[in-house]
Amino acid sequence: MNDDIKDIATLGALKESGWTTQSVKQELRKNMIAAMKKGDPLFPEILGYEKTVIPQLQHAILSMHDMILLGLRGQAKTRILRALVQFLDEYIPVVKGSNVNDDPLNPLSKYAKDLIAEKGDETEIEWLHRSFRYGEKLATPDTTVSDLIGDIDPIKAATQKLDLANENVINFGLIPRTNRGLFVINELPDLQPRIQVALLNIMQERDIQIRGFNVRMPVDVAMAFSANPEDYTNRGSIITPLKDRIDAQIITHYPKEIEIGLGITKQEAWQNREGDIKVHVPDVYRLIIERAAFEARESEYIDQKSGVSTRMTITAMEQLISSAERRAILNNEEETIVRISDVFHMVPALTGKLELVYEGEQEGAISVAKHIIGKAINKTFKTYFPDPQSKSDAVKQKYATITSWFAKGEEVHLPDSLSNKEYQQRLSSVSGLAELVESQIKELEESDLYSWMDLVLEGLHQNSQLSKQDMDDQSLYSDMLGSMFSSISGMSDDDFEDFDT
Repeated sequence: MNDDIKDIATLGALKESGWTTQSVKQELRKNMIAAMKKGDPLFPEILGYEKTVIPQLQHAILSMHDMILLGLRGQAKTRILRALVQFLDEYIPVVKGSNVNDDPLNPLSKYAKDLIAEKGDETEIEWLHRSFRYGEKLATPDTTVSDLIGDIDPIKAATQKLDLANENVINFGLIPRTNRGLFVINELPDLQPRIQVALLNIMQERDIQIRGFNVRMPVDVAMAFSANPEDYTNRGSIITPLKDRIDAQIITHYPKEIEIGLGITKQEAWQNREGDIKVHVPDVYRLIIERAAFEARESEYIDQKSGVSTRMTITAMEQLISSAERRAILNNEEETIVRISDVFHMVPALTGKLELVYEGEQEGAISVAKHIIGKAINKTFKTYFPDPQSKSDAVKQKYATITSWFAKGEEVHLPDSLSNKEYQQRLSSVSGLAELVESQIKELEESDLYSWMDLVLEGLHQNSQLSKQDMDDQSLYSDMLGSMFSSISGMSDDDFEDFDT
């Protein structure tokens, strides 16, 4: 758009400029085609949808269709819909003072029509940026027709001394106020059926009807919706006539590849924090977080109909970093690296995002979260190291030095708040641990060595090669067999009698 056109301030000057009116959907189509021809990324912040959702969005916009994004929570539905604004023209002219963004060449409201009839070509206009042409409403059970469409405003009538039959007493709702723009309703099934009925005219006839007035206003608005799948929502549904009027139904999904999940978490999580403390997160620990999400989406303990939001990995990463950051603060250290203990401190990020199949006590959710984290750690561990449960003598030999060290009665005590120096010393005391990591991990960064060593101990525990005792804010690794004998030796005679029984 020519910047000079924004200097146009009257209807007459606008006519002389040769500016022509386009519908909202024509704008979306035109600007998307221009972006595609230039090779611009259409949704640069939306990852994992390049071959699925985004092509369908393109088809819907090129077809000038209203659309609905259907999918589980945390699948970027709202972000996608908000991003559609970029395909509107940067500025459009509107009649100055209009509540419904009246087109100066095709006025819609009585206010604009009367003003143009009075002032003609001297009618003042102003230029509206596309950021103000987006309207959004979260559907709630208390949403009314007045909220969306409009109603008579008796206070306005009394203040301006107007008759209630006067069209100027109408108080327009959100949709007409977004005339010549994009309007989105999130969680559409939560909208009461009688309110959904009020949308039918907008979707098909492209007009609104205000109660008490024999007036039909042909609004120009592109409609878009988001919703969770109807087959599991207990809060409501989309009425059939409205569903029939929505031209395109686009199904969203969770990341299908771990690499996509890694990219989303890296993009969204708050990692580069201002302050004196630097927290390093090795790539293998990032992988553990993403695997936890994939494990949760396959877990029999999790209600898969509710989904596992991508926000889980984002908040998990932030809590992982915060755990390491807290430890550095307590030890007055300027730099630290994340540990296995930090991974288990992201449990609160999981429990708030997971809905169990069988809801019970809060401890149940915590146990499930720890179980999922354990599985993620184990799978990640086996990506880089041989399976400790393998029957192969060669594999057993790789771990023999480590397990033999523990078999002699040695233990590794790792409190969560352990300083970097003490943490490294305790891990270094384990015979064969550093050598195993260095032999298995190619291009090992020196700063990551101890985090890898920590991972090996946890991996051996997850494969029943080492015992682990979790005691609030500390962990103790020891020999599995020795731990079993220790437990038996602590049993009383009554315990043995119960055992025999």
